[in-house]
Amino acid sequence: MDTTRVTRTRVAAAAVTLAEAGIGSPRVDAELLAAHVLGIPRTRLVLAPDLDDEASRRLDELVERRAAREPLQHLVGSAVLGPVAVAVGPGVFVPRPETELLLTEGVANLRGTAAPVVVDLCTGSGALALALAVARPDATVWAVEADPAALAWAGRNLAGSAVRLVEGDVTVAETLAELDGAADLVVANPPYVPADTPVSAEVAHDPARAVFAGADGLDVIRPLAGTAARLLRPGGRVVVEHDESHAAEVLDLLGAAGFTGLGTRLDLAGRPRVAVGTRA
Repeated sequence: MDTTRVTRTRVAAAAVTLAEAGIGSPRVDAELLAAHVLGIPRTRLVLAPDLDDEASRRLDELVERRAAREPLQHLVGSAVLGPVAVAVGPGVFVPRPETELLLTEGVANLRGTAAPVVVDLCTGSGALALALAVARPDATVWAVEADPAALAWAGRNLAGSAVRLVEGDVTVAETLAELDGAADLVVANPPYVPADTPVSAEVAHDPARAVFAGADGLDVIRPLAGTAARLLRPGGRVVVEHDESHAAEVLDLLGAAGFTGLGTRLDLAGRPRVAVGTRA
């Protein structure tokens, strides 16, 4: 019997189950789950042997959990952002494709700056800080996080890297005061969803404190704008991810904090998701 064909049949059946459950990328998710069970990259799945009884049981269990809208990243234990993969699970926000724009903008704003100092506020899992450190090995990257559970995940992901992890509240004026006026770039993916806003079943697995930020969703970005201005040198750049409904408000907050050259970047769906500015 062609065991690879049997494996493909099992993956196809899993994809049907996920599609029926309303998963947006059922085939990809099914392949990633099967590859995870087999302990191989997804690209090698076509050459994989058949799943034994235990592997089949594990795949069925994971497919059932994914169909119940448990995040794929929780099931496989990792999430990818740009050039890095980090460990994630309950207690930490899962990096999502939208944050690729934040990474791209961050790297672009470091062009022409030698040995830059970079600060990642609200680092969560540490994925963005690590991705920036990989993209710019000459950079000194600081990552700031206040939540103990997220801090533990970040510590795990940043262990062995050159990123400097700091426990700190980005809404407090004293946080990372030793870097005042020294940073070339500040990036942030803070909580920004207005309270009581319906979110997807997957996002509901993220810690609420990493998703929601007060009645209008700006409770963290308001003080964060001042923190970024304090940390940056004149001419330094800030890049902040925000809700698509917040484009004008975030630019106003950055302008009030002393930023010029303000602009908004659109994601692949054409939605305004990232604000940028220059420290005057």
